[in-house]
Amino acid sequence: MATFSNPGKTVIKPSYLAHIVLKTSPSQFDKMASFYKTFLSAEARFEAGPFSFLSYDEEHHRIAIVAIPDTKPRDPKAAGLLHFALTFNSLHDLALAYKQRQANGIEPYWCVNHGTTTSIYYHDPDGNDIETQVENFAMLDEASGYMMTPEFAENPIGADFDPEELIRRLESGEDEEEIKKRPNVGPRDPSSVPDI
Repeated sequence: MATFSNPGKTVIKPSYLAHIVLKTSPSQFDKMASFYKTFLSAEARFEAGPFSFLSYDEEHHRIAIVAIPDTKPRDPKAAGLLHFALTFNSLHDLALAYKQRQANGIEPYWCVNHGTTTSIYYHDPDGNDIETQVENFAMLDEASGYMMTPEFAENPIGADFDPEELIRRLESGEDEEEIKKRPNVGPRDPSSVPDI
């Protein structure tokens, strides 16, 4: 057992990911805060000056927006965070959130079944990428096992899908577990992924 005098090199795992802070320019602050309030159905737990602390659950904040003078637009070719992901409880909820966002003028730029998840990707007003997803496997060990298959090794990116077709299948009564099965589309090059 690790102690302060003999801690070892294996670091204790965190309990969970608490929040994400996004830096923006003062001119984009209102647009960014408004976007995330709509996108997440979030409430501002605190909003004043250059700060907006937003939550959509029991946490005091999950997303914070901070306006910092002289912040330059994001360079999409720079190294750094590619996206963050938010998980929904069901394929129905993921698809309904897509339609609700669409009703608010928020359109996805990519819809893909990765095999482990069915995912819909969006850009925020600053160009940060957000993945909304549902787990395709009920158990973590099943998803981990899928990632060890030759099919996943051949194509870890996944198969694109049309969200309207997904909704049609849900409305027809097709089982969510069937819809979440990734079709085998063969190898896929990272250059085929939009906007990365």
